[in-house]
Amino acid sequence: MEVKDLKPALLWQCFDEITKVPRPSCHEEKIREYLLEFAKKHGIESKTDKVGNVVLKKPATKGYESAPTVVLQAHMDMVAEKNGDVEHDFLNDPIQTYIDGDWVKAKGTTLGADNGIGVAAALAVMADDSLQHGPVEALFTVNEEIGLEGAQNLGEGMIDGSVLINLDSEDDGEIFVGCAGGIDTTAVFTYKRSFAPENFSYFKIKVSGLLGGHSGGDIHIGRANANKLVARFIWNCSQKWDIEVSTIKGGNLRNAIPREAEAVFGVHSDHAAEIAKYMEIFANEIKNEFKGIEPSMDLRVESVDRPEYCIDSNTSLALVRALYSAPHGVVSMSRDIENLVETSTNLAAVKMEGDDKIKVTTSQRSSVESRKNDIAGQVEAHFQLACAKISHSDGYPGWAPNMNSPIMKISAEAYEELFGVKPAIKAIHAGLECGLFLANNPGLDMVSIGPTMTGVHSPDEKLLIPTVDKFWKHLVLMLEKVARS
Repeated sequence: MEVKDLKPALLWQCFDEITKVPRPSCHEEKIREYLLEFAKKHGIESKTDKVGNVVLKKPATKGYESAPTVVLQAHMDMVAEKNGDVEHDFLNDPIQTYIDGDWVKAKGTTLGADNGIGVAAALAVMADDSLQHGPVEALFTVNEEIGLEGAQNLGEGMIDGSVLINLDSEDDGEIFVGCAGGIDTTAVFTYKRSFAPENFSYFKIKVSGLLGGHSGGDIHIGRANANKLVARFIWNCSQKWDIEVSTIKGGNLRNAIPREAEAVFGVHSDHAAEIAKYMEIFANEIKNEFKGIEPSMDLRVESVDRPEYCIDSNTSLALVRALYSAPHGVVSMSRDIENLVETSTNLAAVKMEGDDKIKVTTSQRSSVESRKNDIAGQVEAHFQLACAKISHSDGYPGWAPNMNSPIMKISAEAYEELFGVKPAIKAIHAGLECGLFLANNPGLDMVSIGPTMTGVHSPDEKLLIPTVDKFWKHLVLMLEKVARS
């Protein structure tokens, strides 16, 4: 069986089509074209704004013309992550999906169910004329994964609805009514190139096989950070021997816990034989620390040819010390909602740019605005001590829960009516676009729902098939109840 053969048929067919359309962040041209062509094919009104967001508008079922307009909202882009041994061009290649028991997965890459399944659900509503609903708008935003840029710059008059159902959650049986705000902090190191010493032996340390995951949804699990492990190994070596660092890189996206990292470094040839011995000790220690959390962790060091250049010693030591000691992980837990992370920070990516720059990307989240700014300030101060140049993104606001929300009550009633159990009403540490929509429209009534998926933002991403049918039935009944309210 293929994905397009699953039930409910229309939703899965839409999802299957979406997986064949390349759509990494900042490259949504093809998925935008697909959405506009979908609207044209089904005779649906559509429009776009100057940043590329798309809205489809469908009139009410006869008799429900005066019902509140509901906005179904999802984002077009996906996180483009793949395993190191996989050949995949995210700008041109379709995602290779397959079914494994009750799960839909991708072959060595992110699946894009975040948020392709939300896009598919909204399109299925727009195309299915058998449903009962008031006026419906489907809003598809751009560049959500790199800073909610589409939501931040939504064109005036794009949506008219007073109720918004965000389709970007990842847990069946849970209705989300709040989320954290976030901000990114970037540190740039400027270095000088120096010739690699000839009396040194050179090695590559590589960390791979980590689970990674979403820096909002998975940060509390305590998974290993590949950037931290590489920096820790080199720092430990620097305490024993003189070290030269030639290259260093790790991680990719601001909102993904880094799964892979590597560095090329040198040590005086007199100590070359000791590096392999120390790696064996180091690897055993790290695997013991993350026993039961990182089952596929791989740490190795191998000899390489002498590079032509190294990073100057002052900068390389400052960089390694800063990465090793940089805050990463949960900072504090919520005092209001049990088991909810309040504040966290993610040491996301280290990349060499040009011949003289090294960029370190970090991301901070908090459901308390002042704490968000505080942890961003702490990260800034930390890297200032290493003489890096610091910048911050504009950030985005959190979404404060409204426990008197009418759509929350409708959503909870619909779920219990369908499945005989009360859903959990929760807030999420990950960022959703809802906070930005609310900032521009304080009267908007919102919830976020979705089927169960795990491993998002990593090649381990998978979507639980039975929960997709539940997600669809829940959404359909919510629309009916809003129309009749």
